[in-house]
Amino acid sequence: GDECHNRNIAGTLLLTQALTPALLQTSFTTEQKKEVFDFIAGSDYFSGPTWLAMAKAAMDAAHGIEGSTIVTTMARNGVEFGLRVSGLPGNQWLTGPAQPVIGPMFAGFKPEDAGLDIGDSAISETYGFGGFAMATAPAIVALVGGTVQEAVAFTRDMGEITTTQNPNVTIPALGFEGIPTGIDVRKVLATGILPVINTAIAHREAGIGMIGAGITHPPAAVFEQAARALARTVA
Repeated sequence: GDECHNRNIAGTLLLTQALTPALLQTSFTTEQKKEVFDFIAGSDYFSGPTWLAMAKAAMDAAHGIEGSTIVTTMARNGVEFGLRVSGLPGNQWLTGPAQPVIGPMFAGFKPEDAGLDIGDSAISETYGFGGFAMATAPAIVALVGGTVQEAVAFTRDMGEITTTQNPNVTIPALGFEGIPTGIDVRKVLATGILPVINTAIAHREAGIGMIGAGITHPPAAVFEQAARALARTVA
């Protein structure tokens, strides 16, 4: 019932269940093991970074393949949106302006309080979690706005701009199809469909933190830049 970076309490419980037998068999002292469990219990968001790290490791393994048009990184810093493409090796970034995040605000806040899109969690969408897997997470719809039907439509749309489905991560509501995986720059440009990203809405002033959640997209210009840069590599 998750798209792997929102229902963190449930995710943390499941991850702890999987890790506990191995943790108990280590040679650390009982007190040290207790510190580990206390840390996990004190962080509802513990599981989220593990999914992001897994996605990052997987996408880094796909980077640097000659001629590949697959997006291997998406990230945002509140000012710029950047992506990397497999066929452009090294740390070459294509950048454009960070976009607004559209979605429900917490009580007491209004749209003008919001900063632009920020954070590193879009690596989950780069892999196929997050907004790409919205059909797996109907309970998230209330947080980011929209309807269950729209959530399913997002997943279907992402299938139009990706190269395959991941058979290791399936969607029961769609007949156990795999999540859409491997954003293809060419398909984004051909269809006009931009990747959808689930994210928090951060306050425009530092230190206040999350004031809502919603949906955003990369600027179309970064895909146009990527296509031109890729064309130069084969010219």
